[in-house]
Amino acid sequence: MITPRPAQPMDADLTFDRIRRHLSARLALAGTFAGNGAVEAGADGCRVRLSDGRSVLDFGSYAVTLLGHRHPAVVDAVHRQLDTMPTSTRSLGNPVAAAAAARLADYFGHTLPKVHFGLNGSDAVEVAVKLARVASGRDRVVAVRGGFHGKTLGALALTHHPLYRTGLRGCSVDVVHVAPDDPGAVRREVAAADVAALVFEPVQGENGARSLPPDVLRRWCEDAARHGTFVIADEIQCGLRRCGERSLALAEGLRVDAVLVGKPLGGGVVPLSAVVCSEELYAPLDADPFLHSATFGGHPLSCAALPAALSAIEELAPHGAELARLLDNVLQALRHRHPELIRAVDGRGLLRGIDLATPRIAGVVVMELAAAGLLVSPCLSRPTTVRLLPPLVSTAADLAEAADILGSALAAAARGAPAGPRRARTAARPSPPRAAPVPEPGKE
Repeated sequence: MITPRPAQPMDADLTFDRIRRHLSARLALAGTFAGNGAVEAGADGCRVRLSDGRSVLDFGSYAVTLLGHRHPAVVDAVHRQLDTMPTSTRSLGNPVAAAAAARLADYFGHTLPKVHFGLNGSDAVEVAVKLARVASGRDRVVAVRGGFHGKTLGALALTHHPLYRTGLRGCSVDVVHVAPDDPGAVRREVAAADVAALVFEPVQGENGARSLPPDVLRRWCEDAARHGTFVIADEIQCGLRRCGERSLALAEGLRVDAVLVGKPLGGGVVPLSAVVCSEELYAPLDADPFLHSATFGGHPLSCAALPAALSAIEELAPHGAELARLLDNVLQALRHRHPELIRAVDGRGLLRGIDLATPRIAGVVVMELAAAGLLVSPCLSRPTTVRLLPPLVSTAADLAEAADILGSALAAAARGAPAGPRRARTAARPSPPRAAPVPEPGKE
């Protein structure tokens, strides 16, 4: 069991003043709203402790905390590496990165044997598209309307919503976006033989947790392969059991040349992403391993976390499947209770989107959730949707608590009232010992 260090006093006003002066005034405003004036002070499992003593449920964190905060096995693995060799020379062989790559290839059944490590999702997207363009000798990329692939210039070109390109004249990749429900779209685009890659998310997290139709994806992958176009499945948010499968694309039997993973890959402790791909796609890096490099790519602390994270994810996967079933029951009950507010419930597994009738209603709900102590992840490109991302370490009691908070927030929206006065702050609840087994849903 990990013994937390004594908490340091947190001055929320000082923190927000520093954010305003050195980061962003709007960022300070958003943080003040989300925490009701408090800042994050510590975390364990699916709970975050705030500077004012409250404890809140974290069903957000943009999919990073699939294992919750400070999972013991991951923290221990990172501690051991920190005590041995925390960074890499970049000249000598890196056994930690090599072991992590072998573990990740094995995790996906050696269907895709090559691995390149980055630190975030945009890194993985940039490398995958770069490899596809070099390996194919082509320039164009086909992406999907509603998709989100990052905000660096190359990845941003693939991201569909124009909101993220405000103030930019253009991006450096030639991209066309196709409709997600058009089976013939890829065949028409690749017919000219100038398309290097098809990139898609099996579940579009930022687009309200919308699942792409498997039969359409299968047709797309077959048409792309027939014309020598590489197929890249971006599972940075939806993969690694977040939606039930290790890889949604591989589980569906799709013909893909790469699966991109990230967010929880570092166990919610350290940043890590990866391109897991075929030998054909990786060929440019085989020929020239310095074609693409990054100072902190394959960082030992991050790569040390990977085996522990994957083992923990697999250990919790059956529990996650039961949590997903309970979560679906909760969301369907709320939809039945509030048909005038909830237009749809989308997503799979532990990536779910509640699509509300208007952005105003969604705003009221998010404000009420924040006031009551439930953290969620809004969708900037779909402002009517509230996204829920429960960790695998959540319990049935945690889901019940979240359901009560959601029910109250929807009731407030139904009354047409804006978020009222902030609720009385509650005392922090002690976190359960992390060494104890996670309770099975329905047995608490």
